[in-house]
Amino acid sequence: MTSLKHIPPSCQVAIVGGGPSGLALATELKNLGIDDVVILERQVQAGGIPQHCGHYPFGFWEYKRLLKGPDYAHLLRNKAEDAGVAILTNCHVTNLAPGGHLSLTTPNGSCKMLADRVVLATGVRESSRSQRLIGGQRPQGVLSTGALQSMIYQHGKRPFKHPVILGSELVSFSAILTCRHMGIKPIAMIEEKERVIARSFNALFPKLLGIPLIMGTHNLTIHGRDQVEALSYRDREGKIHQIETDGVIVSGHFRPESALLLNSHLEMDPATGGPKVDQYGRTNDEHVFSTGNLLRSAETSAWCWNEGHKMAHILADNLHSEQTPPPITHSIELEHEALRFVMPQCLSLPPAKNHQRMEHLQIRLNRAVKGLLVLKSGDKILWSGAINSRPERRILIPLDPWIDQPIPGPLSLTIEEKR
Repeated sequence: MTSLKHIPPSCQVAIVGGGPSGLALATELKNLGIDDVVILERQVQAGGIPQHCGHYPFGFWEYKRLLKGPDYAHLLRNKAEDAGVAILTNCHVTNLAPGGHLSLTTPNGSCKMLADRVVLATGVRESSRSQRLIGGQRPQGVLSTGALQSMIYQHGKRPFKHPVILGSELVSFSAILTCRHMGIKPIAMIEEKERVIARSFNALFPKLLGIPLIMGTHNLTIHGRDQVEALSYRDREGKIHQIETDGVIVSGHFRPESALLLNSHLEMDPATGGPKVDQYGRTNDEHVFSTGNLLRSAETSAWCWNEGHKMAHILADNLHSEQTPPPITHSIELEHEALRFVMPQCLSLPPAKNHQRMEHLQIRLNRAVKGLLVLKSGDKILWSGAINSRPERRILIPLDPWIDQPIPGPLSLTIEEKR
């Protein structure tokens, strides 16, 4: 529990969010000699999404250990606390003003904090039923994967016996593991797209368990007055089907947890739903940075941990170096309808010498594409590479060596598609 007397009025680095990225960032900052590091976490305990995931595998890439989610979160917290990081829980950041000024609310009242640097690491959340335009009645028994995990692993409750899982992202398959922990037997997985969103081998898991995986659906409708009784959908041919069920798990379709940004001075990217940043994770406010899943669609905890670790080195350079990067000079325009987003969305050129930065542009697609991915500045091709990918696949364009070349004008990203 946090009290006002434990909240300092100022600090070098304030990290908003105590998930894998925020905890890794804070720990590494302390290891790099940044003494005054504070994590502001709104939950009762830091650890992020993994602390609700009572299954493997977590921690292998970071620590060469196979851990369940809660054990992984516990390890991250311990490492941060052992390094001397101040973790303030039950602490809500209600306002972000220019120059690193934060307004905080705790169970004991409100206060202000001034940070030399603020790093936003608030992560993502699953899209709600209404955001996914799922129709029908509003009975009990409709849960996100996160709510299901919390109910089962933290409270030991079984909300239903035979649910339907909506979605085929990696989190959708993890929902099966969560259900099995409490003896819940899903009766179907339903996906609106024609192919599984996660890697195709994941589709073998429900098949081995006898769970039908139904693709190419639309017009999903939930039925039931008090408790879910059925879910109906239309198939590819337009025929209506109805599945009797007592629950619906609405999984995936992650969105950045960006509520703090909405009334702030920071520029947001409509494509990602998170802040616009440059190759240093820096926003349009030179005091405010961002890392982890707030930047784009959900990545694995290991990927977010690595981003936080990398951000620590970027931030240490920013705090210690006499030569800071120039202001943002170039935006990257998307010039093909299949391109969903690029992150970072902007570049600060020329890049600061001997200053850590992101290693890649990260890209996602709206649909399956095969062809040539091309990054240009005017008519000059800076980088090109073959692409054969689908939505929610990680696509990376290395920043080296082209970012150190003279770049005369606006940047654009396009696809020369093979039909």
